[in-house]
Amino acid sequence: MNPRRLLLAAATAGVSVVALAAQPAAARPAPTADVRLLSLNDFHGNLEPPTGSSGTAIDENGQSVPAGGAAHMAAHLKRLSDRNTLKVAQGDMIGGSPLISAAYHDEPSVQFLGDVGVTASAVGNHEFDEGYQELLRIQNGGCHPTDGCSPEGEWRGARFDYLAANVLKGKKNRPALKPWTIRRVNGVRVGFIGVVTKTTPTIVTAEGIKGLTFEDEVKAANRAARELRRRGVRSIVLLVHEGDQVQAGNRPDACGTVPGAGTRIAQSADPEIDMVLAGHTHQQYICTVPDPSGRPRLYSSGSSFGRVITQIDFKVNKRTGDIVRSTMKGDNHVVTRDISDPDTERFVARWKDRVSTIANKPIGRITADLDRTPSPAGETALGNVIADAHLEATRDLGAQIAVTNPGGIRTDFTYKASGSEGDGVVTYGEAFAVQPFSNVTGVVSLTGAQLDRLLEQQWEGQAKERVLQPSANFRFTIDRSRPVGDRVSAITVDGTPVDPAATYKVSANNFLLGGGDGFTVFTEGKDARLGPIDLDALIAYFGKHSPIAPPPLNRISGR
Repeated sequence: MNPRRLLLAAATAGVSVVALAAQPAAARPAPTADVRLLSLNDFHGNLEPPTGSSGTAIDENGQSVPAGGAAHMAAHLKRLSDRNTLKVAQGDMIGGSPLISAAYHDEPSVQFLGDVGVTASAVGNHEFDEGYQELLRIQNGGCHPTDGCSPEGEWRGARFDYLAANVLKGKKNRPALKPWTIRRVNGVRVGFIGVVTKTTPTIVTAEGIKGLTFEDEVKAANRAARELRRRGVRSIVLLVHEGDQVQAGNRPDACGTVPGAGTRIAQSADPEIDMVLAGHTHQQYICTVPDPSGRPRLYSSGSSFGRVITQIDFKVNKRTGDIVRSTMKGDNHVVTRDISDPDTERFVARWKDRVSTIANKPIGRITADLDRTPSPAGETALGNVIADAHLEATRDLGAQIAVTNPGGIRTDFTYKASGSEGDGVVTYGEAFAVQPFSNVTGVVSLTGAQLDRLLEQQWEGQAKERVLQPSANFRFTIDRSRPVGDRVSAITVDGTPVDPAATYKVSANNFLLGGGDGFTVFTEGKDARLGPIDLDALIAYFGKHSPIAPPPLNRISGR
C-alpha cells in the first residue's frame, strides 16, 4: 500500500495520522540474508567407501548403516547445496589415508575436496604427518621433492585455504598459515577462523613441526576474531580441530557430549564468534553452548571418514552484518550409499586403477576379523598382532618386548573380501590402511622403574586414556579405581616380574620413541637403534605366520 492510501485508511479507521507517522522505522524487521554451511571433518583421504567399523554410522533411527565414500559424499553435497551455500572443513582431511590417496601424498583427496567446493579448512594434526613444508606444498602447489609429479602432472595446489590461527613459526611467532579468511555469499560476508588442537606436538612426529609453536586455541581464535571485527566482519565461524567424546550410540543430531577440550573452546571463545564447528574426536553431535556473554551458540561435529555432512542454516542481519543466532539450525546428515555422483565415481576409479597393482597384492590370510574392539582392560586383537610383528622385526636389535600405540592403528582387517581377492585374504592396500604412517620401528633401553612409569603415562596428562598394546610376552594389570600414577601392577616379561633396577630392550615406533601421545618416558631411553618401517614389519609377519587367528585378549588384566 502506498503512503497516501495508508494515511487515508488510518484516518477512516479513526487512527491518529500523527501517531502513525511517528512509528519508528527501527520497529520494522531488519532485512536478512539466508546462508547455509555444509561442513566436513576428519575425511582422512577415504576416497573409497571405508570398510569394517569405519564404514558404518549411527543414523537418526539409532541404526548402524553403511556410510561414507567420496562418490556418495559428492552426491549428498550436491543434494544439500543451494545458491547460498558455503562448504568448509575442520581438519584431518588428509593424513592417515588409505593407499589410493597416500601413494600420491594425498593430492587426489585434496583435488576431490576442491572439486566438491570446499572453500576453507582448519588444519588438523594429520595435515602435519609429512611435515610443515609438505603441507605448504599441498597448499601452494609443485611436485613432491622426492617422488616427483603424480600421473596427473604438476600439482597446482589446494583450491581452498588452510587456516591455522594458533600455529606460529620462528622467534617472532608469525603465522605459519593463514589464520582466517572471509567469504561473501548472498550479499553478506562471513569470516572463518581455523585452529588445530594445541596437543599437536604430542601426536605428530617432532621433526616435521620443528620451529612451529602451537598456541592455545582460544587465545588464537580470540585474536583472529578481533582482526575480523576490525575489518567489519560480524558473522564469524570458528573451525576447530578439537572436540569431545560422546555417549555410546549417539544419534547424529543429539548432543550427548562428555564435555572436554572441545566444550572448553566452544564456551570460552570470544562472544563475537557465532558458532564452533569441531572435529578430531571422530564423533557426531549437534549442541548449543553458552558463550562468555551467556548467549547461545551452535557447537557441532560430523563424525569422520566422510560418513556425515553437517548442515548449518542461519540468517544474517543485513544492517549489522551479524548472524541472527536464534535462526541457527544444525542437522547432521549420514552419507548413505543409496546415491552416488558419476563424475566422482570415475575420478576414484582412475586413482584406484593407478595403485591397483600394488594395492591388490596378497600379503597373507586371516581366519576371522582382526579388529580394534577393546577388552575391558583396553587390549585389542589387532593391537596384539601388530605388537608381536614389531617385536619379531626388531629381535635382531635386541628387543625383548614391544608396544604400539592404538592411535597408529587406523582401521580393521575384515575377513569378508573387500574386492576380488577372496574372503580371508589380506592385501597390501588393506595393510597400508591399517598402518599408513610409515613410522620406523626402533629399540631403546629402559629400566624396570622407567617401564612402570611409562605404563602409568597411559593416563597421566592425557585427555583420554591411551592403552599401549603389548607383545605376547609382556603383561600387566590395570586398576582404574586407583589414583592416576598408581594404576599399573604385576608387570612381567616372559613370565618373570619386572625388576625396577634391571634394563629391558623395548621395541616401539619412532612416534612413540620421540615422546608421542604423551609417553615422554621413551625419551629417557638409551642405546636407541632403528629397525624396519612398521608396515614392512607387519607384512613380513603375515608372510611368516598366515593364516593368523585373532589372539586371546589376556595380556592386560583388570578393568
